[in-house]
Amino acid sequence: MSQERISMSKAREIIRLSEEGRLSNRQIARAMNIARSVVSQYVRDYRASGLGYERIAEMDDDHLMEIFESRKKEASAKYGELSGRFEYFLKELKRPGVTLDLLWQEYKREDPSGYNRTQFCHYFKVWRESLEVTMHIAHKAGEAMFVDYTGKKMMVYERATEIGREVETLVAILGASELTYAEAMESQRKEDWIKGNENALRYWGGVPGAIVPDCLKSAVEKPDKYEPDINPEYADFARHHGTVILPARPAHPKDKALVESAVKIVYRRVFAPLRDQRFYSLEELNGAIVERLEEHNTTPFQRMKISRRELFEQTERQALKPLRAERYELRRFLSVKVQFNYHVFFSPDRHYYSVPWQYRGKRVTVISTTTSIEIYHKNVRIASHKRNYTENGYTTTKEHMPAHHRFYDSWSPERMISWGEAIGSEVRAMVAKVLSDRPYPEQAYRSCLGILNLSRKYGNERLNRACGRALSYGSYSYKSVKSILEKNMDKIEEEAVVANLPAHENIRGGGYFN
Repeated sequence: MSQERISMSKAREIIRLSEEGRLSNRQIARAMNIARSVVSQYVRDYRASGLGYERIAEMDDDHLMEIFESRKKEASAKYGELSGRFEYFLKELKRPGVTLDLLWQEYKREDPSGYNRTQFCHYFKVWRESLEVTMHIAHKAGEAMFVDYTGKKMMVYERATEIGREVETLVAILGASELTYAEAMESQRKEDWIKGNENALRYWGGVPGAIVPDCLKSAVEKPDKYEPDINPEYADFARHHGTVILPARPAHPKDKALVESAVKIVYRRVFAPLRDQRFYSLEELNGAIVERLEEHNTTPFQRMKISRRELFEQTERQALKPLRAERYELRRFLSVKVQFNYHVFFSPDRHYYSVPWQYRGKRVTVISTTTSIEIYHKNVRIASHKRNYTENGYTTTKEHMPAHHRFYDSWSPERMISWGEAIGSEVRAMVAKVLSDRPYPEQAYRSCLGILNLSRKYGNERLNRACGRALSYGSYSYKSVKSILEKNMDKIEEEAVVANLPAHENIRGGGYFN
């Protein structure tokens, strides 16, 4: 069967969501930005493999791809023959009296080894529905939470100056009961957005099957009608709580009609009653918001003798998934290439972390929290470090290093020193000092290369003088040598020449102090 190639991380997510059993294949396809037929095929291949999700989650990308590729090859020929008839079937079904069952009987007579009726109907249905681009959202209990920011702002004031500043307000609503949550926050930044989503889940006391945000930058990196790119940190938040992100489509107001209605209600029942009050902190403002929310959520619907809170308790609370006890800690994702000294450069802190030396030159994913750094290659964690905020520092695990603290290729401390000696004795001394100044010589290779390569711009003689001056200062770094050259300090004589000063009554000689 013809099958679209997707990343193994997406394949794992398809399997996880299918195992959860809370979303249909259509909803999974929308969440993963791929065709529903692809979702259906990966789910079938996974079930046919006989492997559990825990085994799939721990498997490396290459092994998992082999499993799916082997299944694809087995089904491709038979499916290719069947799919070639789909357009014909579609035309025939328009004729009076023609049914899909009749078409299957004719197909089976022509190809006795073909698919049985159930698979035949399934494949044709998947193909036919893949032509459609419509979507209907039914607000069933526990299925979705809709979330967005209000357009209008509230104010928080500085007590000393009475100067006010605008703050954002996040609004979330559950689809079935319409139980509403709102929270004021400093900004729409990713950290505030995810914290607000987390607080909404804590307010419900459970987790819905999906979260439907608008296409703001904190939620969606690249808005698209069919294939929006979910912000990786937001997707990680969803995985932490066992849910999925289903962004509202651009220019499709029905996708977010419920939360837009909730925003209007918040304007009337929260903003308006609080309009003349002054708040001097977010905590104070949010305390007032909670009071107004409780009044709103416990007020009966206009056409029903039941409130949102009562409807939630009766129909939706039990439909939510259990909430994890631990709050989500924001994890940032960064794709980088391992450098030749088997360290990755973590740009937010300008710090270097080691990985096993065999991964030199490979692309890895760095996942960071405020306290830890984890490095993954093809979904397998290859290194873990305590986060170090020292700029231009190195965090190196000894086990990551090749034998004898040196590479198996052409780079070594001896070669660095030899290269420096070819330029000049002072350069050689500087390189040796830089190498000895680090716990492991590999940590100093980049600095040494930077120093040695300065000869290309400034020449060997100037570089040698600059290294000599830096050594005399006790400053052993690439930045020091570069600064000396940029400021032409290597051209200045060691002993400063003091010019003869003119006689002046305010200039006192040495005898004055005797």
